[in-house]
Amino acid sequence: MDVIAVALLTFFAVGYFVLAGADIGVGMVLPFLGRRPGERRLVIASFGPFFLANEVWLVGTAGLLVGFFPNLEGKLLTGLFPAVVCLLLGWICRDLGLWLRGRMNARPWWWCCDAAIVAGSWTVALSWGWIAASVLGQSSAAVASGPGTVLAALTVASLFVLHGLAYATLRLSGELRSRARALSGPAGEVRTYILTSAGLVALTVGMGFRLPLLDSAADSATLQLLVPAVVLLTPFLLLSQILVWLVCGGRVTWPSYL
Repeated sequence: MDVIAVALLTFFAVGYFVLAGADIGVGMVLPFLGRRPGERRLVIASFGPFFLANEVWLVGTAGLLVGFFPNLEGKLLTGLFPAVVCLLLGWICRDLGLWLRGRMNARPWWWCCDAAIVAGSWTVALSWGWIAASVLGQSSAAVASGPGTVLAALTVASLFVLHGLAYATLRLSGELRSRARALSGPAGEVRTYILTSAGLVALTVGMGFRLPLLDSAADSATLQLLVPAVVLLTPFLLLSQILVWLVCGGRVTWPSYL
């Protein structure tokens, strides 16, 4: 049961970084892809139907961490508290910008919301970089600091940017797609997305190896109750994600509700 619990946590964490990492990366480069308010609406529409479904994977990861590894969850929150707070603040700022952007038809309002989306996306990406540097360098005992941490955070943020640009080339069209391709490099669109996804998977798995997951697992009675329930519900989560993509997939040609 311990190994299955670790596999489920890894699966949900990888799902979050690959899926949500794309819309975070697009949000980070929103001013570069969309030069005008109308263009920015199209850029946001590239991930608008999916960002809430993508965030479910993070909620699921947190839930599995609490249920399967309660002792480790407490240590992580205590040791990485500043980075986690920054992550949550960036998440809230970004989502507020996305939800409120379409509520008023005024350019100053759009600019404020776009700024919130960009600032929130960068905060989320840099916070994950900070967390990754802490886990990989100090095994989550405390938040890391120093020039190496800054470099690691910027490297992870750059990976988010490249992943977002690769995703944008698959979803946008016309001039917006050309900008995304120019920024992401000359490699093929699908190939670039696969490479950036592999980078995020490697980052997630590397963090998992640094955490004492097997030694921090809950007791067998708890796992025997929770693991089968998660195994049963996971296919429904996958199915709902696939249905969203089937309904809202394809290249963006008009603005979304955001």
